[in-house]
Amino acid sequence: MRAVLVVLDGVGVGELPDAGAYGDRGSNTLVNTAKAAGGLSLPNFGRLGLGNLAADAGAELAGVSACDSPMASYGRMAQASPGKDTTTGHWEITGIQLEQAFPTYPAGFPPEIITAFERSIGRRVLGNRPASGTEIIMELGDAHMATGSPIVYTSADSVFQIAAHEDVIAPDELYEMCRTARAILTGPHAVGRVIARPFEGSPGRFSRTDRRRDFSLPPPGPTLLDLVAQAGLDVMGCGKIDDIFAMRGITLTRHVSGNDKIFDAVLSFLDEGRPGLIFANLIDFDMKWGHRNDVEGFARGLEHVDQRLPELLRRLQDDDLLAICADHGNDPTTPSTDHSREYVPVLAMSPAAAQLGRSGRPIGVRSTFADLGATIADFLEIPWSLAGESFLRQVL
Repeated sequence: MRAVLVVLDGVGVGELPDAGAYGDRGSNTLVNTAKAAGGLSLPNFGRLGLGNLAADAGAELAGVSACDSPMASYGRMAQASPGKDTTTGHWEITGIQLEQAFPTYPAGFPPEIITAFERSIGRRVLGNRPASGTEIIMELGDAHMATGSPIVYTSADSVFQIAAHEDVIAPDELYEMCRTARAILTGPHAVGRVIARPFEGSPGRFSRTDRRRDFSLPPPGPTLLDLVAQAGLDVMGCGKIDDIFAMRGITLTRHVSGNDKIFDAVLSFLDEGRPGLIFANLIDFDMKWGHRNDVEGFARGLEHVDQRLPELLRRLQDDDLLAICADHGNDPTTPSTDHSREYVPVLAMSPAAAQLGRSGRPIGVRSTFADLGATIADFLEIPWSLAGESFLRQVL
């Protein structure tokens, strides 16, 4: 018995009621991207019920129609926790609802943080302001290479990001700097993630490498991952899942980067046949396309994952569960290059239901992402006392 949970990072489906408070009114990552791209070709997502999901939300998903007998049950989930970042979204999916958002720094980090960091690493820093990661390395990369000073920046999310050229500060040294920052950023300054952003190239032609690492706060309490591991089952992380949960509750990990490699990791775990939870984050929607307002890249990325879905579906056994969702929005069609406060889609199916001739059903609008965690625990027959309520009966 296996549950496969795939998070399409940043693929939201419409503004939440409080989106205006976050500057995200009008955001609808999936629908706006489809419209701006002139329609999407997503036949496999369509068969799962993605068009039904959009129709139930009163939206038209250009190129993807509702079908009469969707393979998966479908709906939307609202975020109960404040915020719109990766850590908050993933933690809520696995049963943790935060009462207070992680701190953000629209004016950069205060002197007490930067001074302590500079003293600890023995170097001055450049930047210290909100910025696009690709833009700030183009702007400050020359100075960084001349001085050896790391580039520190943040965004609208709760992140302390450190960029360094791999020929100036080797990735292992950069990771150590991140650990130093993580130890400093505690209490009221406990940001969700410290992120290493290595880059390479020459002035005017810098590009980020795939050796990014995230140094997250550990979850404040038990999550779905802990419960699955405690039940003697494997928790298999694909991509940055191990970083998001600070390795808590994870028994096996394949820390690869890029949607294709992460998708391959899911397939390899399925082929190995271990019972438990396979948990993946497809990062490219957010990192490569959402933050860069790359509508074309986002659209083609969705179509490429759609083309690969049959590889996953063929490997599912009758007693498996597949769930696909997102963790927040990142609408590439809006002026913002940051995350957006949105509902997220959820598609959930088991071959066992199909064997009984059952098609997917609407599960409505869930009041918290944690309902998905509760559903997976219910499927794996693991007692659940965290946030959220199971909708498994609407899937099987």
